[in-house]
Amino acid sequence: MITHPIPPVFDKDSRILILGSFPSVRSREEGFFYGHPQNRFWKVIANVFGEEIPNTIDEKRALLLRNHVALWDVIGSCEIEGSSDSSIRNVTVNDISLILDKADIRMICLNGKKAEQYYKKYLLPVTGREGICLPSTSPANAAWSMEKLIWVWRKHLI
Repeated sequence: MITHPIPPVFDKDSRILILGSFPSVRSREEGFFYGHPQNRFWKVIANVFGEEIPNTIDEKRALLLRNHVALWDVIGSCEIEGSSDSSIRNVTVNDISLILDKADIRMICLNGKKAEQYYKKYLLPVTGREGICLPSTSPANAAWSMEKLIWVWRKHLI
């Protein structure tokens, strides 16, 4: 069983909550979200908000907060082989009320189908709030070009 090692990013001004599934091995090692250089999350978010692509954890956190975005994952602990979402078993979820009680979240977005699956199963019954599933920024989602990802994410976030 692996416990999620990264605290959520948010403040009282956060309006959009983006939830992934569970951090990759690289993200767990780095201690921050979307740490694998092949994951397109930071490039997409920077493009959506018309900003420079952040490099450091501090720059990534600042980009999110400046644009009123909260970031966390649906899963709080699980059994997982490497970084493979398809291997996830024995899930416990994060308590997203930590964010929902402190910020005026107006939209919940799910980064990919696995995040959507676990959100709908475990968190939707608790929150009663629908989430919007956006195409995964994972390099495994090769069917989506960078341009298509940016277009769809921008359509929903802006």
